[in-house]
Amino acid sequence: MESSKHTPHGDVTEVGTLTLTDNVTGKTVTLPLLEGSTGPRVVDIRKLYAATGYFTYDPGFTSTAACDSAITYIDGDDGILLHRGYAIADLADNCDFLEVCHLLLNGELPNAEQKAGFERTITYHTMVHEQLARFYSGFRRDAHPMAIMCGVVGALSAFYHDSTDIFDLKQREIAAHRLIAKMPTIAAMAYKYTAGQPFMYPRNDLSYAENFLYMTFGTPCEPYKVNPILSKAMDKIFILHADHEQNASTSTVRLAGSSHANPFACIASGIAALWGPAHGGANEAVLKMLEEIGSVERIPEFINRAKDKNDSFRLMGFGHRVYKNYDPRAKIMRETCYEVLDTLGIKDEPHLAIAMELERIALSDPYFIEKKLYPNVDFYSGIILKAMGFPTSMFTVLFALARTVGWISQWKEMIEDPAQKIGRPRQLFTGHPARAFVPLDQR
Repeated sequence: MESSKHTPHGDVTEVGTLTLTDNVTGKTVTLPLLEGSTGPRVVDIRKLYAATGYFTYDPGFTSTAACDSAITYIDGDDGILLHRGYAIADLADNCDFLEVCHLLLNGELPNAEQKAGFERTITYHTMVHEQLARFYSGFRRDAHPMAIMCGVVGALSAFYHDSTDIFDLKQREIAAHRLIAKMPTIAAMAYKYTAGQPFMYPRNDLSYAENFLYMTFGTPCEPYKVNPILSKAMDKIFILHADHEQNASTSTVRLAGSSHANPFACIASGIAALWGPAHGGANEAVLKMLEEIGSVERIPEFINRAKDKNDSFRLMGFGHRVYKNYDPRAKIMRETCYEVLDTLGIKDEPHLAIAMELERIALSDPYFIEKKLYPNVDFYSGIILKAMGFPTSMFTVLFALARTVGWISQWKEMIEDPAQKIGRPRQLFTGHPARAFVPLDQR
């Protein structure tokens, strides 16, 4: 018999039950079977331990729904990515990044008045406290930009005490706006610091993406004019990386937030998780792979190595852990990639030639087609960012900049859920059972 309950995020329907039987003891337990608006059904195991004394075992939580959410939906088998119900292609083709930010934060696309108000709010929050600018001098000049990002974003709570009360709706809103607004400034300052160049203050007459490019590549010595094609490409990169459901960094933000940590600390924890090369370093790994291949002539050698299951070499930027079909973001990024390369007149760059030949092979070779190893968003974004002049050490920083709105939206959703509890995963213990203590002189 179906029954429904309304969560803060939408309706969850109990569509039946699932009965588990212990073949050793004969003990059985019946668990509710839940269904959301779309996607797989979920077995509600919250009462499993109380009823049976058993835990579930799911390393990496790959088969576990740790929350209910109304923000982002992914169907990896069919290559679907929706934000609040809207296809990523529609958003990338018709919206700018701040419209997508509004959508993720508030649940709906803004009308003209709301859009203007939201843009104004973000624009007038882009400055950072001048003392925070001096905070950068505490880092070594050759510090990795992601190390700087972790430290500076975590330190925001020491500068903005008036938006750390997570139970105050207005303070949550201010913290969200501040993080979205200040992240481009903080990221550009991380680049400038490692490059040994003076910081550039944000300008209120520029768009979000334009402002970031200006603060990153502009200098006080001469006027910097932002190329509209490049700012459009930057904006699309931000949109395509804005949120991606319950990945490692988002889950980290939620777990930190479940302890009622302040939002700045939670986002800093997400940045730390994203820094891991298995998560946020994929586009940087693409560039390293292209460097390793070295020339178009050596591609067949590396293709053969990729096909050899006994060889540890992997083609980076192909296939995706979630998308078993084509990454829906990749087609958009591919078009953007060619626009940027054409605008910059880049044709003879060696890494580009290797990348384009790899793309041709992946889209035509039966081996890649059969295994669905299509170029993903990281393959193209790495090429774009390199062409635009970003060092590879900044690639993950840009990912963090874009993903901030997703993190803060997921954090906000979690905090506003009255059923949320502090995260406390359990374990399958494999260590010593209880044993007698041995005094030092007997060891």
